[in-house]
Amino acid sequence: MTQSIVVFGAGPGVGRALARRYGKAGYDVVLVARRAAPLEEFASALATDGTKAHVLPADLSETSRIPALATRIRALVGDPAVVYYAPSPADPDFIPAVSLTAARLHELMPLTLDSLIAVVGEFLPAMLGRGDGAILTAQGAAAVTGRAGMSGWPPLLAAQRNYLQALAAEVADRGVFVGQLHIGARITGTPFDEHYRASGRPDAAFPAADPADLADLLWTMHADRRPLEKVVPDRW
Repeated sequence: MTQSIVVFGAGPGVGRALARRYGKAGYDVVLVARRAAPLEEFASALATDGTKAHVLPADLSETSRIPALATRIRALVGDPAVVYYAPSPADPDFIPAVSLTAARLHELMPLTLDSLIAVVGEFLPAMLGRGDGAILTAQGAAAVTGRAGMSGWPPLLAAQRNYLQALAAEVADRGVFVGQLHIGARITGTPFDEHYRASGRPDAAFPAADPADLADLLWTMHADRRPLEKVVPDRW
């Protein structure tokens, strides 16, 4: 039976690169993101490369809709072997910690934490039943080390990290790998990278990372079942 990966957050960058990486390895791919048109275009490109891809437009900030979305995923590919969860807000809105409000955290919490927990609740039981599976994420390195002017979304990423660390410790000996990639670099080919380069700021101030290389890192982490976490670049 063909294995599958669900990419929650299949925007330009690591999500699509990971879909390509797993597709080349023979996995069916389910692409989940807000807008249908870019997903359809990318699915067509994957099909040209021989990957079977399915498109499910969804707003992952609507946590109450996760069970219905999971049902649609199972109808397409069954219970996935791999779940990748890394959606980002339309505007990450990095702000100074002195300006952070509880209201802003509550706005970002459903997408960052609530829906992740709901997704894990849907698909982890089948992984545990098989004794095999993987839950992967790729988020900003500010989840690991706080920096001046970079609050707002990162405190919730830190909470997400803590949850996944605990989950990893609980399921590792039951065959499920939980791997986290923390990225302290601008990812080439993304709107953020284009905006950064257009600003004229020096590359040395914020190093670049190729999404294909990051996808390979996640693939290797999954294959080797280690490390549980990796920060890119090493000196963040």
